[in-house]
Parts: sequence; structure tokens; C-alpha cells
Amino acid sequence: MEKRTMAVLGATGSIGTQALDLVRRYPDRFEASCLVAHSSAEKLFALVREFRPRVAALAVEPEAVPEDLRFCEWIFGPDCAVRALEAARPMDALCAIVGIAGLDAVWTALDVCERVLLANKEALVAGGDLVTRKARRLNKPMLPVDSEHSAIFQCLQARQDNPVRRLILTASGGALRTWRAEDMRAATVRDVLQHPTWRMGGKITVDCATMLNKGLEVIEAHHLFAMPPEKIDVVVHPQSVIHSMIEFEDGAVLGQMARPDMRGPIGYAMAYPERLPYGAEPLDFARLGTMTFEAPDTRRFPCLSMAYEALRAGGSAPVALNGANEAAVAAFLRGQISFGRIAEVIAETMSVCPARAVAAIGDVHDADAEARAIAQNIIRRDS
Repeated sequence: MEKRTMAVLGATGSIGTQALDLVRRYPDRFEASCLVAHSSAEKLFALVREFRPRVAALAVEPEAVPEDLRFCEWIFGPDCAVRALEAARPMDALCAIVGIAGLDAVWTALDVCERVLLANKEALVAGGDLVTRKARRLNKPMLPVDSEHSAIFQCLQARQDNPVRRLILTASGGALRTWRAEDMRAATVRDVLQHPTWRMGGKITVDCATMLNKGLEVIEAHHLFAMPPEKIDVVVHPQSVIHSMIEFEDGAVLGQMARPDMRGPIGYAMAYPERLPYGAEPLDFARLGTMTFEAPDTRRFPCLSMAYEALRAGGSAPVALNGANEAAVAAFLRGQISFGRIAEVIAETMSVCPARAVAAIGDVHDADAEARAIAQNIIRRDS
């Protein structure tokens, strides 16, 4: 395999740092030629010293760039990821910027890179058909990095053109899976961030606790795999060993299993179609003992149902769902609203936010801004 140049967008986050661990392990296979972060300047400085990229970028400009790091091109500002991709023109872009903020970078990566390694689910939740149509038109592969979508992608390699009856996304259930509904309403930020199996950023961990993350993954799976919503199911699997499954028309089910470690799906996307050993501990089925499954409780986790409704409504509805959620989660993490209000803010926003057709990326940003404004008004009213 030729040595591949990579942009790592979200280099200081959970996905980015694990991807760079693989670059570190395989310096003959990968070169981190472009590193982008939001505001963690000191962390990015350390990575630039180690990996020596051609281009580095921060959305929030630091007071100064250390003298020893001025060997590369530095880019600053809210659109720094887009400009960094255009400057570096790497072979691959690992898109791991959280939220709709990553949409423009994915859009640009399709233009300037050979492959997009997609860890930003909101790009497909909000960009939807626009992004997938562009990828098909340009014949650019989008390789999934989310563990669930990577699992489905891996299982589909064995389909041999056989029709798939349904996709089955597994969910850990998040930190509040066993909590009573009345207790969940008052869950603290500390409670919510105690994810039982995965270590992720704050926003994604909150989304897991509301199960909106799984709803976003349903929408992403619809676009990645051209599967209608009625053929995408969710099952709660607390052990997080089976990462997702596909079922064929004859009832046969294929699942992808591994210990919960994101370096597996990241490495599969980076080296596809090869697999990269990364020191994972083998699964010991005798010690594992039992794997359990349960239906999601949409009474306690209404965000999952709202995601299905938004997907069926189409147009700007998924954009509004995502925008309202990002506003509500940020408010929860700041202590402005209770955990129980997250779903209510989303539902109220969706009830008053008009659904419109989405014909261009500008329409996506307009719908997102409108939903956020409505959600913020609701949050201010509560405060």
C-alpha cells in the first residue's frame, strides 16, 4: 500500500487522537500532512511538533505560534478546516469535527481529497442527499468511522449482491440506561458523562444518554446505505461487543464483533480494504459469558422516535432536529437547563420550525440557524 497523506480534522479530540495513534504506529503507511483543531492550541502545538504537518489550523487563533512551529503553514478562523484542506490537498480526510460545524469540511474534502473517512455523522444528518449525491457524482468513497456504520459496512462486504432485509444498529444505552424516568430528569452533567463502555467527547456522550446519538446514526445509515427508515432497527446491547448487524431475506444475520475500541473502525477506514493490528486484546468469550439485548424504551428516550420522525419528514426536518439538539446539549453542559429539558426543547423547536425543501448547502445552514434561534429562545425563556 502506498503511503497516504491524511488530514485529521478534530486532531485533539477523541477520534483524532486515536487516529494519530495509528499514524504513529504505521509511519511507513500514513503521513499526517494536515492537522486541524478548534481551540486546544497547546495540544495541537504538541502534535505539530511530533507529526510535522505541512498545514496546521485552529478555529480560535492563539496569541502566538511558537517559533519552532513556524515551519508549516498556519491557518486560523471559523473556516480554517476548509482552507486547510484546500491548502494541503491530502489524499484522505478524517472528518471528526463534532456537529454541523463539520459539514463544510466534508463538502470541501469531497472536492480536494481522494477519500473521506467520515466520523462526523451530522454532515449526513444535515447534508443528507446533497452530500451523498456529490460523493456519487465525483466517485469519491465515504468510508464510515462510527463503530456502528463501520460494522454494517464490514458486514456488507459479505453480501455478494444478496438483498438485505434490515440493518440493526446496536446501542449501549448510555449512562442512564437503567434510570427511572423521574430520576433521569434531574441527572447531572457528571452523571450523564459516565458512559459505561466508550470514552468520547462531552456532546456525543450526552447524545448517547438521550439516545439522540442513535437517532442521528439511523439517519446517517439511511444515507450511507440507501436504506429506508422502516428497514433500520435499533437494539440496546449494553456490553457493546456486537457493533451492529445486517439481516438477509432468508433470516441469516451477520454481525461485527470486537472490544469497544475506536481504533478498530478508524484503522479499517484508514487502511481499507486492509486491516491494521493495533494491539487490541482478543475477545475472550468464556470470560464475556453473556451478551444481552433489549428494545429501546422510547418513553424514557423520546429523542430516538423524534429522529425517525425527522427522517420520514425529510427536507429540513433533520437539520432542525440536529440544530435544536446541539443548542440544547450545549445549554445542559453549561448548566442552563436540566437533562430532562433536552428532549423537550428539541420537540418544541420541531413543532414550530417549518419544514422546507433543501436544494443547496446554503439551505442547510439557513435551516440550522433558524432551529438554533428557536431553541435558544426556548432556553432563555426557561432560564
